[in-house]
Amino acid sequence: MMDKRQRMKSLLFSISIVFCLSSFVQKSFGQFVYDNRVYKPSIKTVQFYNATKEGAFPVINLNSNDQLLLTFDELGSNTRTYNYTIEHCDAQWNPSRISPTEYLQSFTEDRILDYRYSVSTIQKYVHYELTFPNRNIAPKISGNYLLKVYENGDFNNPILTRRFYVVNTRANVLAQIVPSNDVSLRQTNQKINFQVNFSGMVVQNPYSDIRVLLMQNARSETAQLNSRPTFIRGTSLEYSDISINDFPGGNEYRHVDTRSLRLNSERIARIFRDTANTVLLLADRSRDQENYLFTYDNNGNFYVRNQEGSDPKIDADYAQIYFNLGIPGATADNSVYVVGKFNDYVLDRRSKMDFDAVKGRYFFNTLLKQGIYDYQYVMVDRTGKADYTTLEGNHFETENDYQILVYYRPPGARWEELVGYRLLNTTKR
Repeated sequence: MMDKRQRMKSLLFSISIVFCLSSFVQKSFGQFVYDNRVYKPSIKTVQFYNATKEGAFPVINLNSNDQLLLTFDELGSNTRTYNYTIEHCDAQWNPSRISPTEYLQSFTEDRILDYRYSVSTIQKYVHYELTFPNRNIAPKISGNYLLKVYENGDFNNPILTRRFYVVNTRANVLAQIVPSNDVSLRQTNQKINFQVNFSGMVVQNPYSDIRVLLMQNARSETAQLNSRPTFIRGTSLEYSDISINDFPGGNEYRHVDTRSLRLNSERIARIFRDTANTVLLLADRSRDQENYLFTYDNNGNFYVRNQEGSDPKIDADYAQIYFNLGIPGATADNSVYVVGKFNDYVLDRRSKMDFDAVKGRYFFNTLLKQGIYDYQYVMVDRTGKADYTTLEGNHFETENDYQILVYYRPPGARWEELVGYRLLNTTKR
């Protein structure tokens, strides 16, 4: 009788543990968008990358010494309690809905303890940093992960989210960039043909077990998911159909350089320094022209720099940056947005330009930390359709990075693994 009671207690205890873990997973779904987002207006200058190189794609190898670095500022002089956790997702960024014990080696959440106050700046801020995997948070399996930062341990008070990738390399990727198969697009588009070799892996059905995702310049809105190979040759999958992985080349990004707030750089018209820093940029115009003109850019990225300081993380100041764009025949029928990695390419009220019907120009201002910023203009029509090329141009010669990610769902598995990664650049073939 006692053994039966003990077994019953053990069963109830196990059920309660599973319920708590399930509640943790379900609770984390509510307030978060499964993309790179900032939820609090006072949070600025979020950077997240492989710690070996500033601005690098946030991918690390499973069970390695690789680490990711997250940095961000909060305007003001008060420190706050920020917690974080990570969640496993599939190739399309749907939650895997598995318990944290299946994808975490250690604790389910931790606290950000590394912070410093700004020094000698007009705009006061607190600079936060987080490096992981660490002793408290480390992934157990490969795949897509979402980093979630929230305040005071409250999932209903989100601060920011960042996507990152953990790869357990088991598949080899060979790729090349070729002109589009569509003759009318050969001057504008960049087509990616690639092969995935999965020798050594148990793949019962390549059409359902393996999916490959491509992105241009790590931008989620450019992602193309390949679920069916064009040809299967032994343990090699070839993706070369004429209708897939054909990307508009776009144009090199525009840039603004605020490393110095004392001297005007190339694109700056005026700098005002008083109770706040204000930077007026030279007027921009549409670049929808026939000929391609090379200009060096950072593929949408940004870097914090301060020529007058010694540690830009805490002594780079903030400035209100004023953009203005002239478009011949501009009307209020179309909306225009300013986007870059500095605002996660999000098309919302915080990136939308104001239209001045009298001057026929668009205006926009935003608070940015000193540094070098890439940006571009996006036109959106009344239906909400985004047009990335009308104001910027579109050229096959444009220098771009492409990220190729290979996902594998083993037979009987409840989640997708990331088994291959390849970075491809149009100028390094």
